[in-house]
Amino acid sequence: MVPHEFWKALRMTDFVTHLEAAIDGTRLPADRIQTLHAGRPLWVRYDLDAVRRSVMPEDIARRPPTLWRYRELLPLPDGTEPVTLGEGMTPVLAAPRLGASLGLDDLWIKDESQLPTGSFKSRGLAMAVTMGRRFGVRRLAIPTAGNAGGALAAYAARAGMEAFVFMPKDTPVVNQMECALAGAKTFLVDGLITDCGAIVRNGAAHMGWFDCSTLKEPYRLEGKKTMGLELAEQFGWTLPDVIVYPTGGGTGLIGMWKAFAELRALGWLRSEKMPRMVAVQSDGCAPIPRAFAAGERFAKPWENAATCASGLRVPAAVGDFMILDAIRESGGCAVAVAEGRIVAAMRRGVAAEGISLCPEAAACLLAIEALVSDGRIAPSDRVVLLNTGAATKYVEAVPLTLPLIENPQSVDYARLA
Repeated sequence: MVPHEFWKALRMTDFVTHLEAAIDGTRLPADRIQTLHAGRPLWVRYDLDAVRRSVMPEDIARRPPTLWRYRELLPLPDGTEPVTLGEGMTPVLAAPRLGASLGLDDLWIKDESQLPTGSFKSRGLAMAVTMGRRFGVRRLAIPTAGNAGGALAAYAARAGMEAFVFMPKDTPVVNQMECALAGAKTFLVDGLITDCGAIVRNGAAHMGWFDCSTLKEPYRLEGKKTMGLELAEQFGWTLPDVIVYPTGGGTGLIGMWKAFAELRALGWLRSEKMPRMVAVQSDGCAPIPRAFAAGERFAKPWENAATCASGLRVPAAVGDFMILDAIRESGGCAVAVAEGRIVAAMRRGVAAEGISLCPEAAACLLAIEALVSDGRIAPSDRVVLLNTGAATKYVEAVPLTLPLIENPQSVDYARLA
């Protein structure tokens, strides 16, 4: 079934009941643009009883394999077609050789590098742009460490909307190129993503743009939530023992935990067991592990943030308490890994399985290694690592130190054997 026929055939009932402030539970209407409440993010809430009456897992299995197959658990209003580039479902790939090297019997990689913009940011920005267009927004702005900017630029172009992207000047050149190529007005800022965020925030009144910053509107979270919905379906409506997630703004971790709670409330899960959520950061920017270790609900901003894994370079996350709440509720943990080991781990992972692991995912390999070593992950645990982007988007992160053969006619085959 082609996409437009799918949307015509699908029963278009809106299951969203309201928005809810994550910090204090205040209820807000969902029929208009909303941003933050008391400076903190919002949840989208659904009539799950109505969802249960309307659809079952076997109905979803018959739909096209995109993230939009979960339409009843997404905030897509009645009669609205999504702004789409064909995103999802991404494969969950067994990684036996890599797992064995880490001391695991059952390691899987959810490979988000195969999404249209080469990273998991496709999910959140597809949803945010769709909802922005629904509410009549014509101009969007975003601060970005890299991949989110490229995704916004692409989906804004797809929707015929204007995009403004602000990124640190040392953001990977591939991200700079994809934003400019998609027609976004792209600005390189002498600072961090928090400095870019200040520009977007301060410019809203002057430029009339809508701020698509992480968790500063409620819909990117719902798009990222589909990673969890897909994982549940791909594992036969069961969940793994451990999910290891590279955490910058943390939207994906929060979204997956929300997805699992909704699935459990719907009665779709075949087991009550919930996965332990592990948030991974570099020790060059580790506000979440520091707050977790101190038993704090809110994370203090990280000074002088620096890491080759640009998606982890988020010194202050507006959803910090949501990340920490999810980790603790799940019985998981937050881990900081050695910045100086990330590139080697990236090479190790790609060479072991051929999967295009980004530096953020490589940080997760180091975390798994440490957690297996200290017993917090058992060798028999089913562990899923989120590969949030393609290695090829991080050309500056991996200096090419291996020798290249420039004159193949002179190859010494005896030495190569």
